[in-house]
Amino acid sequence: MARLGRRIAFDYGDVRIGVAICDPDGLLATPLEVLQSKDPNLLVKINELVQEYEPVKFYVGEPKQLSGADSVAAEKAMKFAERLSAKFDIEISMIDERLSTVSASRQLRDAGIDAKSAKTLIDCAAAVAILEQGLALDKR
Repeated sequence: MARLGRRIAFDYGDVRIGVAICDPDGLLATPLEVLQSKDPNLLVKINELVQEYEPVKFYVGEPKQLSGADSVAAEKAMKFAERLSAKFDIEISMIDERLSTVSASRQLRDAGIDAKSAKTLIDCAAAVAILEQGLALDKR
């Protein structure tokens, strides 16, 4: 990992954006909150997170198709990353998140939580999975 500092991961969706953060050493990824994608103050809220946590890097989930091809959702995630890049001077990495939501749903189901009634938990858990994958890639 190039440098110490917190990192923030985003699981972008048309309705909600799951957000996760890690400790300054990049060891522990934890869910932070869920933002509303259509909120006109979205970048203001992200700026508040930036001011509070001072991240050194953003990870944005890139939901490719199982074949590896780009999807419509991946294009939307890339546009979200471009908005972040235009607003913040923070490095951004796109993270292949083909199975992060499926994995998050399974983990919550295994914990006895009904996925249909826990959509925000799934979004945060998916952001944690994106963050963990990004941290692992950076440690290589």
